[in-house]
Amino acid sequence: MTSSDTPDNASTGHTGVAAMDWSAASADPQYRAAVVDLLGALAYGELAAFERLAEDAKLAPTLADKAELAKMASAEFHHFERLRDRLAEIGEEPTLAMDPFVAAYDGFHKQTAPSDWLEGLVKAYVGDSIASDFYREVAARLDADTRALVLAVLDDTGHGGFAVEKVRAAIDAEPRVGGRLALWARRLMGEALSQSQRVVADRDALSTMLVGGVADGFDLAEVGRMFSRITEAHTKRMAALGLAA
Repeated sequence: MTSSDTPDNASTGHTGVAAMDWSAASADPQYRAAVVDLLGALAYGELAAFERLAEDAKLAPTLADKAELAKMASAEFHHFERLRDRLAEIGEEPTLAMDPFVAAYDGFHKQTAPSDWLEGLVKAYVGDSIASDFYREVAARLDADTRALVLAVLDDTGHGGFAVEKVRAAIDAEPRVGGRLALWARRLMGEALSQSQRVVADRDALSTMLVGGVADGFDLAEVGRMFSRITEAHTKRMAALGLAA
């Protein structure tokens, strides 16, 4: 999108940075740093998701399930490529942009390694959805070009519906499984929120974006409301799985 075809505020409801395109918004060095951090975090998250889904495919009980996970892993890698290419396009080294987030993501995945196929499905559904909710909240305050890219790479790869179908079928067949998976999902929720908060706290540009220094309209109270909305969405997804939040 160019400056000439950027929607005006009246037609979109966007103000400040969110009403600009990248060429205008990136003139602010602090905003640019925040976007580089955001794209770096997203890119490594997609790469890690690709690796995790490829690993989870090994636990799949049938060839059809294995093929389905392989297809989803491929979609995650395509998302990673789009983010990597965008970083290069704006003059940033993708690996350097991703590097600050490697420890947080790898730590999360190490602490939440699934013990079986069903735990892997719940982790992908719950963990990925929480991350997507967080990034969608942030996207509302981004420039038009970056917002479009972020929303595009958050498109559902199909894992949500697949996980719901398989988990509900497993619970129907063996109701006791539900209690174990509910505890597992609660643990994932706590770990995912803690990870998100740590990442934001460790990166000055990102934290400034969220509390209002860069992204218009956010304040500390709004950050609290944002995490409340993420928690509410998690509760609805748990119900879709047939699990208690």
